Order: sequence, then structure tokens, then C-alpha cells
Amino acid sequence: MSFILSLALLLGAPSTRPTDTFAARVLRGKLVEVGPTGPGYQKVLWHQLDGPVTAALKTCIASHAPADKSPFTVVADIRPDGAPSRVVAQPATPLADCFARWLATQTLPPPPRLTDTTDYPIEIDVSIVP
Repeated sequence: MSFILSLALLLGAPSTRPTDTFAARVLRGKLVEVGPTGPGYQKVLWHQLDGPVTAALKTCIASHAPADKSPFTVVADIRPDGAPSRVVAQPATPLADCFARWLATQTLPPPPRLTDTTDYPIEIDVSIVP
């Protein structure tokens, strides 16, 4: 109960359900990442994604030259079969949107089951360094 109250105070009074705001989804992804299932899934996820993420970012940068390389965050829900859904990037730049579209086409490792939902939330902070 206190978590919900804290989340509501943190997010203010959004016009949508608090759990659907971008900030709430980022927070949920971060909480799951440090929870009991998070470290194991992160290891499997990044073992699969490390090289492909780099290639996707290079492709997105090249196709949006000169690309705005400002940091961005991506949130997604991973279905039990590994399919990403509700993939969103903010701030929304052509590069961030390109990367989010790429992520939405990937098949990720099936996530661990959570007790409160069938989808597994993830958040990815992207910073491009020269």
C-alpha cells in the first residue's frame, strides 16, 4: 500500500493510470531488474542482445545522420514467449524511435514469471559514447 502511495506522489496526478505512464513503467522495470528474478534474466538477456544492440544503434545512427545521440530510455513489456510489447522510447528522437522499432521486432529470451502480471517489464538506458 505504501508503495502505491509513494508511486502516486512521485508521479503526480497523471491523466492515465499511474502504472501506464512512462515514468511508472521505467520504475517498474528498475524494480524488477533488482528483484529476485532480475539479475539472472538480465544476464541471459544481455548475452543475447549485446552485439545486436550495437549493430542496431549503428544502423539507426547511419539512417538518421546527422543523428541526435542524446541519451534515451526504452521501456517494454516482454511476453512469456519473449515477444516485446508496448515498446516506447523517451525522449522521442528519430534515433530513439528507430531503436524502439528494432527492439519491438526481436524475440527475446522468455522471461521469468512474475506473480502480479504475465508480462515482464524491462527498461534500457541508452547512452552513446564516441
